[in-house]
Amino acid sequence: MTSKVSHELLYAAVKNILQNSPDQDSDRLQNVELQIGLRDYDPEKYKSFHGSVTLHHLAVPRFKVCIFGDQQHCYQAKAIGLDCLDMDAIRKLNKDQKLIKKLAKSYDAFLASESIIKQIPKLVGHGFTNAGKFLVPLTHKESMSYKIKVLSTKKLLMKKMVCLSVNVGHVGMQAEELTQNLTISINFLVSLLKDNWRNVSSLHIKSSLGVPLRLY
Repeated sequence: MTSKVSHELLYAAVKNILQNSPDQDSDRLQNVELQIGLRDYDPEKYKSFHGSVTLHHLAVPRFKVCIFGDQQHCYQAKAIGLDCLDMDAIRKLNKDQKLIKKLAKSYDAFLASESIIKQIPKLVGHGFTNAGKFLVPLTHKESMSYKIKVLSTKKLLMKKMVCLSVNVGHVGMQAEELTQNLTISINFLVSLLKDNWRNVSSLHIKSSLGVPLRLY
């Protein structure tokens, strides 16, 4: 599928966004968001679609992951600087919902060794589910680092809407890195639409504190 927005135009827009993003008095970097306006799209007929795509560069700054691991996965997690809990540490939570809720809020995602994942709900109850966090299974055949890279990309969901938005990066990235993420995201989102580019009325990008900049 041919893109209707050139790499040169995207790169120039990204440079503009990065140069003109207001300063942010916070430890968190501003996100950069892609916004897509839709046309000739019946939200009642096509009630929802979803999908995920791996970006070339980490889109979420300081993405925090915790591993619920067996001995091998805990060893791997510590080797790459990730927090982890083994079965003994999980048992010590003792279904304390305050502790579990605090733990769930402390991380963006949780991976669990396939060998122990079925035991965890019995030990922690529904605290993670209630907090909107779900355990992602991890096998020993998978790369832990690659799995985290996949999780750091946002899953896309649209339901009864005529506008989409998705995080494509942050203002701490290089312009070329952000342009690459933007290109992947545009092509992927458009591919999910029934009539592809015919369903796109507009494309904008903006930083958290900046103003939208039209691409298409």
